[in-house]
Amino acid sequence: MALTFPFAAIVGQDEMTLAIQVVAVDPSIGGVLVLGDRGTGKSTAVRALADLLPPIQVVKGCPYRCDPGQPAQACPVCQAKDPKAKTVVERQAVAVVDLPLGATEDRVVGALDLEKALSQGIKQFSPGLLAQAHRGFLYIDEVNLLDDHLVDLLIDVAASGENLVEREGLSVRHPARFVLVGSGNPEEGELRPQLLDRFGLSVQVRTPQDLALRVEIIKRRDAFERDPSAFKAHWHKDNQKLQKRIVKARERLAQVTVNDDMLMLCARLCQQLGTDGLRAELTLLRATRALAALQGQLTVEAQHLQSMAPLALRHRLRRNPLDDTDSGTRVQRSLQDVLAA
Repeated sequence: MALTFPFAAIVGQDEMTLAIQVVAVDPSIGGVLVLGDRGTGKSTAVRALADLLPPIQVVKGCPYRCDPGQPAQACPVCQAKDPKAKTVVERQAVAVVDLPLGATEDRVVGALDLEKALSQGIKQFSPGLLAQAHRGFLYIDEVNLLDDHLVDLLIDVAASGENLVEREGLSVRHPARFVLVGSGNPEEGELRPQLLDRFGLSVQVRTPQDLALRVEIIKRRDAFERDPSAFKAHWHKDNQKLQKRIVKARERLAQVTVNDDMLMLCARLCQQLGTDGLRAELTLLRATRALAALQGQLTVEAQHLQSMAPLALRHRLRRNPLDDTDSGTRVQRSLQDVLAA
C-alpha cells in the first residue's frame, strides 16, 4: 500500500488544512470542496486526511462497517443476524475512498456478484464504493468533470444517507452516510449548483508566491519521494498531536455554546449576501462551533465567524455581473458591515 504524505508536513495552504481539520471534528458540516491551481497539493492534503482520523468501532465482518452503538441504522446483513447472538466489535481506520472519474455506476452503487451468480447460481449483492465510504469520506478528484448521471446519484445518496439499488432481480437498501470531499481546477469546468450546495465548506488554493515557502515545499516533497517511510516516521509525532487535538475537539464539541447574538450575526450575514435557503446558516453554526472546539474554547466568538464565514459562504453566493470581486472578499466585506452595525 502506497504511503501518503503526512498531513502535518503540509505547508503553505493554511485555509485548506484548517477546513479539513474542522470537518474532521464535525463531519455534519458537510464536507470540503477544494478548488484551485494544478500542483498546489489539493489531492495530497485530502489523501493525508486518513492520518488525522482516529479508528472507529464497527461490527466485525460487516461489509458496510455498521456502528454497533446504532442498531437502528444497521444494514441488511446485520439486521438478518440472530438478535440473540453476541455482536463482535472491532476497531478499523476511517475509510477515505477515491471515486475515479471513469468509474461505472455499478462500481459506485454496487451490483450483482457475477462470480457467485455464474458459479453457484446465487444472487448476492456486491457492495460498491458508496458502501465502502459509509461512516468515512468519499473523495472525488476533478469533481467538476464528473459525469452528470453520477452527480445525480451522489446528490440523492448524500441527501438521504441511503443507497437504493434495484437491478438484475435485486432490491438492496443500505446506509451510505459519508463526508463528500472534492477537488478540481475551476478553469476546466464548473460544478452543478445542486452538487455545489452539498459541500459545507469551499476552499480556494493558489500557487504560493513567497520564494522561501516555495523552496520549503519542494524540499519536503523531494524528501518524501526519496524515502517515504523515513519521512513519515519523522513527522509521526506531529501527526499524532494533530489527531489527539481532533479527538479532544470532538469530545469538547457538545459543550461548545453559540449564543443568540452570534446566531443573529450569522443570519444577518447570510441575509445580506442573499444566500438561498437556510443551509448556509446551519453550516456556519456547525463550522464555528467545530473551530471553537478545535481551539479549546467553549464559546463561539466573532473571531471564529471571521475565520469560517468565507469558507462556508463563498460558494453559495449568487453571481453579480456588475461586481467581479472575489467571492471570499465579498463575504469579508459584508461581514465587516454586519459586525460594525
